[in-house]
Amino acid sequence: MDSGNTAWLLASSALVCLMIPGIAFFYGGMVGSRRILNMMMMCFGGASLVAVLWVLYGYSAAFGNSLGGVGLLGNPLEFFGLSELLTEDPAASIPLALFAAFQLMFACVTTALVAGSAAGRMKFGAWMVFAGLWASLVYFPVAHWVFAFDNADGTVTGGWIANQLGAIDFAGGTAVHLNAGVAALALALVLGRSKGWPHSHGQPHSRPLILLGASLLWIGWYGFNAGSALSAGHSAAVVFLNTAVAAAAGLLGWALMERMRLGRSSSLGAASGLIAALVAITPACGAVSPLGAVAIGAIAGLVCSLAIELKFRLGFDDSLDVVGVHAVGGLLGTLLIGLFATDAAPNGVSGLFYGGGFSLLGIQALACLAVLVYSFAVTWLIAKVLQLTIGLRIPEESELKGIDLIAHSESAYRNDEEPVELGAPARS
Repeated sequence: MDSGNTAWLLASSALVCLMIPGIAFFYGGMVGSRRILNMMMMCFGGASLVAVLWVLYGYSAAFGNSLGGVGLLGNPLEFFGLSELLTEDPAASIPLALFAAFQLMFACVTTALVAGSAAGRMKFGAWMVFAGLWASLVYFPVAHWVFAFDNADGTVTGGWIANQLGAIDFAGGTAVHLNAGVAALALALVLGRSKGWPHSHGQPHSRPLILLGASLLWIGWYGFNAGSALSAGHSAAVVFLNTAVAAAAGLLGWALMERMRLGRSSSLGAASGLIAALVAITPACGAVSPLGAVAIGAIAGLVCSLAIELKFRLGFDDSLDVVGVHAVGGLLGTLLIGLFATDAAPNGVSGLFYGGGFSLLGIQALACLAVLVYSFAVTWLIAKVLQLTIGLRIPEESELKGIDLIAHSESAYRNDEEPVELGAPARS
């Protein structure tokens, strides 16, 4: 065991775990004051359920030997209960139990992201059932496709995107962000619009909470990306640097777009630009130079600031812009590898702008298309079945009264007794 690598991955796992309350605060600040507790409970509840499923069969489905060697799903019973990870592997540079814990945090974060499209109108019990089914049928298989690599000695076979296709996704642009964003779209379409959408519950109730959540996410993202190097070395250092400069460029890009379109730059926009850029650099952080990272971050900030308007134009109630930020940002970051990748970076491949031709761009596009189609189709089926059986929506009068009181018999703020106000959409 390498003590330095182990220490770094322990720290990275804790940083990724920090992203769960980061999402909860970020999302919680964006909703109305009568929906914050439910929003945060969806994040914590979904993540907690996924953690238990990870021990039972999730880790096996994601990182077990591929069933039939075709790269679609790991053997879900191979590491049932994870008791096999208690024995130290003398050939490993980090404990396998630590790797399982690190990847567990990815599964928890991804599930929490999806909750943003259902804010304020989904039964908490239905959400918990949905979260368990979604992690089992969507996240675990896609994680196997993208993150499970074949062993050099051939004793373990992994996912088809990582091995047969050879797409580059350093830390989860497809498996995490595109996956969660597309799932959010499918769930939003099945759920339908909130009562009075887009005018009711439109304004975020606490912008300081939004900035707090974004700050926690920014810090946690260094563990998310640089921790995916699985070692405390040169690759982790390059990834750390690329993550930092991309995030800054994204904040500036979104702020600039708001300034040009609306005549002002908002705190919500700054936080959103930061997150959009972090999403986009996630798959590319090991493949590009710092200058390429700045370009990807800036492009994500500019494009995602426009993409969030699609929900108003197309009429789907993606409450907290999971589609515009995570689906679009994840898609952008994964595709831009085909343009900005340089063989001087840790991944060692070149994109179009560095003499690599169009082949890498095509590979990246195929990986995106596969995750997009699979995630949308299976998520839509899960949500539709639950809608027809246990039901997904709370009653309309409960939406107006506030889901916190209905679902949890609690109120976030003691003096929160004013009637629900109808105002302009949050992003108007």
